[in-house]
Amino acid sequence: MQAVFEYIEQQFTQRKGEVTRLFHGRGQCFSGFEDVVIDRLPPLIIIRLFSEIPEQQLDQLVAFFAEHPVYKPETLVIQYRYLREDSIKVCWQAPETELQRLAVTEGNLQFWMQPLRNQNSGLFLDMREGRRWVQQQSKGLRVLNLFAYTCGFSVAALAGGAAKVVNLDMSSPALNTGRENHRLNGHDMSKVKFFAHDLFRSWGKLKREGPYDLVVIDPPSFQKGSFVATKDYLKVLRRLPDLTCENARVLSCLNSPELDSQFLLDLMAEYCPEFRFVERLANPEDFPDADPERALKVLLFEKNSLNK
Repeated sequence: MQAVFEYIEQQFTQRKGEVTRLFHGRGQCFSGFEDVVIDRLPPLIIIRLFSEIPEQQLDQLVAFFAEHPVYKPETLVIQYRYLREDSIKVCWQAPETELQRLAVTEGNLQFWMQPLRNQNSGLFLDMREGRRWVQQQSKGLRVLNLFAYTCGFSVAALAGGAAKVVNLDMSSPALNTGRENHRLNGHDMSKVKFFAHDLFRSWGKLKREGPYDLVVIDPPSFQKGSFVATKDYLKVLRRLPDLTCENARVLSCLNSPELDSQFLLDLMAEYCPEFRFVERLANPEDFPDADPERALKVLLFEKNSLNK
């Protein structure tokens, strides 16, 4: 337990005032805490439990925050992810703290989040380095953001000076939050488009908006009735040549523990041989994982006709 406390202490000093993961037990680096994650969404901290843990263990975690002389949060919440959506316990709460919806800061960007939702709270924290890369690389580019969700990559791209961003996602509510995220950051809305469509029925529309200098592919690892990586990822990749310009880059993401980096490398080699692998982006340091191939994979590819 002491090792866990020491790790959290260390994480407290990183990215002060920003949304961050204080503890990532899902990475299998702390025995006995594999189903515990702790997120800091200033001014609140959320302990998320993916399975039941011993009562004494949970009491010690709560006491650690309650008694901390420096880092006691204004609000502490326990979320029981293995139970129903509304299985939330508020340990204590500052009167002014909004639990249903709040704006969080990541670097110099802001995003709306719904911290009490069991899933899809508005921002996937493990993709922070991907968003940072896009922000740094997007100046003057035409960007296609597939499976856009709440448009985190789009916000990063416009913040980095992108000329145009096209967002596509089946969820209209998610894209509406994306619009609000852009407005929250003061962006020029004439440079961004939102398509609430089924990707596999929208190739013509996307092609007319292109070609693109950068394509971000960040699908759900498995979403029944929507996307199954093992059979649907290739359907996306085989369309890339027609959607992209010469020297375009593709950020290909995969967050399935069962599928490793080689899965993406093999698919790209077979269906898009003109794209060469450049590098795998590092995951955020607050998401340590005993097996990197079970963690988030973010691979960068670059198009070159000489690679055919």
